[in-house]
Amino acid sequence: MNLSDFDYDLPDSFIAQTPVEPRDSSRLLVLNRQTGTLEHRIFRDIVEYIHSGDVLVVNNTRVIPARLQAVKTATGGAVELLLLRQLDDTRWQALAGGRRVEAGTQLSFPGSAITAEVIEKLDGSERLINFSQPVNDLLLELGETPLPPYIHTRLDDAERYQTVYSRYDGSAAAPTAGLHFTPELLLSLKHRGVQMAYCTLHIGLDTFQPVRVEQIERHPMHSERATLSSDDARIINEAKLAGGRIIAVGTTSARTLETAAILSAGGDPSRPHELPDMCPWRPVIAFDRDTNLFIYPGYRWRAVDAMITNFHLPKSTLLMMISAFAGRDNVMNAYETAKREGYRFFSFGDAMLIR
Repeated sequence: MNLSDFDYDLPDSFIAQTPVEPRDSSRLLVLNRQTGTLEHRIFRDIVEYIHSGDVLVVNNTRVIPARLQAVKTATGGAVELLLLRQLDDTRWQALAGGRRVEAGTQLSFPGSAITAEVIEKLDGSERLINFSQPVNDLLLELGETPLPPYIHTRLDDAERYQTVYSRYDGSAAAPTAGLHFTPELLLSLKHRGVQMAYCTLHIGLDTFQPVRVEQIERHPMHSERATLSSDDARIINEAKLAGGRIIAVGTTSARTLETAAILSAGGDPSRPHELPDMCPWRPVIAFDRDTNLFIYPGYRWRAVDAMITNFHLPKSTLLMMISAFAGRDNVMNAYETAKREGYRFFSFGDAMLIR
């Protein structure tokens, strides 16, 4: 398929700059992927679409204060680092903003004794950084929350860019479909007999990596660390066998679940289209590994029955994923309808339920 198949026009005025309060008062566009019909609701109305026996699968990653301001020790030139992935105690993959951030560049951080060195120049603006000491416990002091580049309004409460169930530090961006849930809404779903299962996918380079090839099948998908525990895999499988639906909260949860199903079938997530599996559903298995699963139209879904997601950027791999789930024409029609109806787009925007 062509990259242009996933393009659409979106004026800047549609991009949400701040989150709504309370979280569950955002709008919800409900898309029936079989019929293409649309309903306009409020997010808290989602309790009417999720039933007893269903499982809500959420990504409990937590955004770290991953944006660091540094200077070149030799020249004083400004460098901005966005930490993407920790490799060991002191080494990180990061995006580096600034002029001539080459291998060997020494960095310092104003107000701190910590220093760093650029060890290797990777693809594009990605760099391998080695800090003089572990920085995990110092990120609250050194760093700031890395809001997406299309958000220009200051966020006064950093917790508003975390889900209420976030637990494990490691993401450079929030799993934003989960930002709409409140503790009260989750409790209401529990009282209706809905189960919850957790996965962890630390969001990294893929969120910031544009698709640069016209034939989307040639896009090199980078890897992100994902984990599904045996207990959560059991909850998901038992519910599915009992007739419940598996509802992924966000594309990251969907990616983790589909990775687990492909691994269960003995397949390779980097080559999902090669898996000769005629079964319409695959159980998921526990795993803890990198996944570079790239889902685009033509993909055969094995684990996910419904998905909660936000509105995604034009030409993004996330838009391709939901087009694979709901059908490209259905998704593009839903997006045009959302624009006409004044929905808010992207990370702090409104939500979709695709069922």
